[in-house]
Amino acid sequence: MLDPWRLKLLGDLAALGTVRAVAQAAHLSPSTVSQQLAVLEREAGARLFERAGRRLRLTDAGQTLARHARTILDQMETARAELAGDASAPAGRVTIGAFTSAANTFVLAAIRRLRAETPRLRIDIRELDPTESVPALRRGACDIAVTADLFDGTAPVDDEIRHTPLATDPVVLVTASGAVAVAGAAAGAGPVAGAAAGAGAGPVDLASYAGALWSAERPGTWTHDLITRACRRAGFEPDVTALFASYGPLLAHVEAGLSVTLLPGLAVDPRYDVTAHPLLEPLERRITAAVRASAANRPAIATTLAALRAAAA
Repeated sequence: MLDPWRLKLLGDLAALGTVRAVAQAAHLSPSTVSQQLAVLEREAGARLFERAGRRLRLTDAGQTLARHARTILDQMETARAELAGDASAPAGRVTIGAFTSAANTFVLAAIRRLRAETPRLRIDIRELDPTESVPALRRGACDIAVTADLFDGTAPVDDEIRHTPLATDPVVLVTASGAVAVAGAAAGAGPVAGAAAGAGAGPVDLASYAGALWSAERPGTWTHDLITRACRRAGFEPDVTALFASYGPLLAHVEAGLSVTLLPGLAVDPRYDVTAHPLLEPLERRITAAVRASAANRPAIATTLAALRAAAA
């Protein structure tokens, strides 16, 4: 018999890469994780691991079992859900991983609706950047990942993950309502009126902001990659003067006239005195709700997906 908890540890090892990372995710000691994986290897009756220096690496058999592990765990959860309820009254727990602007808007609306209409269904939420959400979905850290394609539609295709379209979101250039910062401003030249760079005059040419100072989220995030790739496509390298961990301080920096930025429209918080300009060469992101194919038929997940579709619409 294969123990489900140990199968989850194996799946985490395949996703996270190291015993130490698995231990941190599971709130266990590395020695405990190693011991439990050794027990799983005996249960499986096959060599699942091999040493590569100080690291534990999956063999071909280990990779095979890891691929099956998530499906096995999802099927067990589906069986438990069917025993606990029915499709008309879904029960259980669903965890949504969502990027910031989605979590602040339509995901909250969906959760509020679900709490009122399906009291036996508990919805948990985790804030995850689109670059993190699908890997988290794969390893079982969430059940639904509200995520977004890169603006050029280059999201990878994976038969084990199903995407439900939710919305499209245009990318906009965000400036202070009164002025934008250009490269000379950092040396005391002062702000330059927004109208000089085309602010407030309909769609803007991104290339005209080649001399501006830019703000972005930290490297490795979806929006940082968006700014880098969009500016390079417009023929220049963005001069990034400020990096932030979240949209709030980023928008405050733009509001103060210290930088400009690119954001999806959904992320432009109306509490900040900024102007969102459509782009002369439009860009947009496609927002989807991703689920593991092996879990897609769970009534709780189907109900949650329906609520997300309605709220996003």
